[in-house]
Amino acid sequence: MTVKRALGGQLGFYVCGKEWVFHWCPKGGGDSVAAVTHRRFSYRGDPLVPPFGDDRPVLFFDGVCVLCSGFAQFVMRHDPHQRLCLCAAQSPTGQAIYRHYGLDPAVFETNLLLSRGMPYFKSEAFIETMSILGGGRAAARLLRLCPRAVRDLFYDPIARHRYQWFGERGTCFVPEPGDRGRFLQ
Repeated sequence: MTVKRALGGQLGFYVCGKEWVFHWCPKGGGDSVAAVTHRRFSYRGDPLVPPFGDDRPVLFFDGVCVLCSGFAQFVMRHDPHQRLCLCAAQSPTGQAIYRHYGLDPAVFETNLLLSRGMPYFKSEAFIETMSILGGGRAAARLLRLCPRAVRDLFYDPIARHRYQWFGERGTCFVPEPGDRGRFLQ
């Protein structure tokens, strides 16, 4: 189990695997932020998370965000072998997964990728998604040369202002009938 703590309400850290992960807590949040578990497939043991197919990576995204749903459409276009499954964060499964990982189930300031049972957040979710898509997009792995804390300093303002800068859909993204099999129910 990994515990997230906020120092002075601004800088936070948690341990993911063997590494310390530092991040900014934009809302403050006091002395302690929710406990987060990062063991492989930890959500399977959480009674609040409904069972779902996790035999392939699942990308959870904000379905009303124009940028995020555009990214989901990009993934569908560039994933002809359907290696990735998608799920709107507003869905019951999305809500449960966000809560399980100690994330705000109403704000969605990060995409979340579950791959081989491990969660990836923020810029790391983007990089891992591009790696799964393969081809030239896998070159996104070069971004890992930059420390995650620095990458997320660029990710966070975009996530925070995404509705303002890119727009907000009136309703949650609904896939075309031919793409519904790519989404968790």
